[in-house]
Amino acid sequence: MAENYKSNSEISSKSIAVLPFVNMSPDPENDYFSDGITEEIINALTKINNIKVITRTSAFSFKGKNIDIRDIGNQLNVSTVLEGSVRKYNGKVRITAQLININDGSHLWSHSFDRNLEDIFKVQDEISLLIADKIRENFGHLEIQDHLVKESTQSFTAYEYFLKGRFNQLKWDAPSIKQAIEYYNSAIEIDPNFARAYYGNMQSFGLLAAWGYMDQDEGFQKAILNFQKAKEIDTQLPEYYLSFVGKYFWGEWNFKATYEQTKEALEINPNYSDALEAMTELFISHGFFEEATKYVKIALETDPLSANHNYTFANINYKQKKYSEAIVLLNKAIQINPDLILAKELKAMCLIRLKEKVDFEKLLDELTQPNLFKLLYEVINNNKEIDKNLLNDWENVVENKNQLIPLELYILANSNYKNEAISLLKKYIHAKRGQIMNYRVEPFLEPLREYEEFDSLYKSNLNYEDISELKEKETTSKFSHDEITNLKNELINYLEEEKPFLNPHLALNELASLINIHPNKLSFIINEQTGKNFNEFINSFRLKHFKKIASEEEFKNMTILGLAYESGFNSKSVFHTYFKKAEGITPSNWIKSLR
Repeated sequence: MAENYKSNSEISSKSIAVLPFVNMSPDPENDYFSDGITEEIINALTKINNIKVITRTSAFSFKGKNIDIRDIGNQLNVSTVLEGSVRKYNGKVRITAQLININDGSHLWSHSFDRNLEDIFKVQDEISLLIADKIRENFGHLEIQDHLVKESTQSFTAYEYFLKGRFNQLKWDAPSIKQAIEYYNSAIEIDPNFARAYYGNMQSFGLLAAWGYMDQDEGFQKAILNFQKAKEIDTQLPEYYLSFVGKYFWGEWNFKATYEQTKEALEINPNYSDALEAMTELFISHGFFEEATKYVKIALETDPLSANHNYTFANINYKQKKYSEAIVLLNKAIQINPDLILAKELKAMCLIRLKEKVDFEKLLDELTQPNLFKLLYEVINNNKEIDKNLLNDWENVVENKNQLIPLELYILANSNYKNEAISLLKKYIHAKRGQIMNYRVEPFLEPLREYEEFDSLYKSNLNYEDISELKEKETTSKFSHDEITNLKNELINYLEEEKPFLNPHLALNELASLINIHPNKLSFIINEQTGKNFNEFINSFRLKHFKKIASEEEFKNMTILGLAYESGFNSKSVFHTYFKKAEGITPSNWIKSLR
């Protein structure tokens, strides 16, 4: 499974982290706008195959922190970092951005954009395309679409409300999510065909209902209504397919449908973090641990600072009884998000299994049900007898929908009341409670597997044989050998005769336009035929020109740097680095040997 995805080491050279753009507007409340611009650029770049783009979660963990760019790049394992600022004023917007090479801290590209706010989608598209072009020029071939940002609404006001909604939704607390719904509703009121606002509402109502912050039936019904409106407008967003996951996976336990819809979402965007997490959870529930590990690792490549992904990876280890390995990942998750109670409770479960009583007791005060955790520890490690009166107290425990972990069930399963445990498990399964979705592979339910009826409690409609590879996106253009050879010869002849490389600012797109070829085709030919990226390829012609004029009489009084600039190089450091790499000698020593 998932072999289509490039490993971290393979694609790290073509990789980028887009840091949160700084809000330079007079109003500090405009953070929602600068954050929104950043997220849109991240989303746009993820549409390009074979480029690793760090997700919002990890990129935004550096917001407001004064950390050296190269340290950030090393933490996220990327070759480039984009940083910038946004200033919104009088119906206009100024966006400045600079793309930085992590290897040496140099600027690969920088630019300022002054636009009317109504042109916001065009400028996002322009910035994203320019960034992608610069990564391609410096690190190798990429297939880049003609456009990366789609105009999702014709109303800037509606878009502003959407960004405010998204800004509040991503705070992940009930009051903020309720505020997000109000903003999404305002966006919809202005533009009733704004699909992304409906999807935002769907997610927000679903979260409030799932977390118990509003009536569950009402919340899910409103989520469904928003989904129905969204799908009438746009089904080409990955959110469309993932929208089914909540219903099929958590609501109906329809695992085959969950798999098919999640696969569709990943075919649209192979690095869609929520879909990767959903696929991982699905595989964990079926004990497909090798596949689950592959998917969570893909998620962690682009989102290494996600507490949720680290928790999920820990859960895979926990389910395989690798408790010490799980604790390492859980500690990382807790360090990233100290409020992630799920991670703390899973850590307690690991400590119980490892009989680490001292560390377990230190953690108790941070758990939701410390007394039950203590009882579970005693039952597992000290064969403690259960007070029979507890059976009556726990008779209706399945109705408690706020449980994170069904501790009563685990306690019974490891006591002399295994029959009662089986009966309670049946009730959980009948209610399709998410807390016991993974009951087949739960270590604390292992004693119940001796019962013949355990395997038949719920029959999944997803089998291992149903799992197929995700479709691999086409990453290169297909040309005949003769066509490639002819195009390469035409390109070299043009460069030697017209010498466009003498322009120090020559870009791949410009050269493609000069010889009337699509930039993707030109990029492919250069990479395929020379093994060089665009800049290396063009610099090879500049170097050849430098060596030629350096030996000519009319240039003998010119300095080395002057000769370099005359040959099209626009940077002393780039010239010296490239010359020494190509010739194995410094430019000055080469000149001495020549003269």
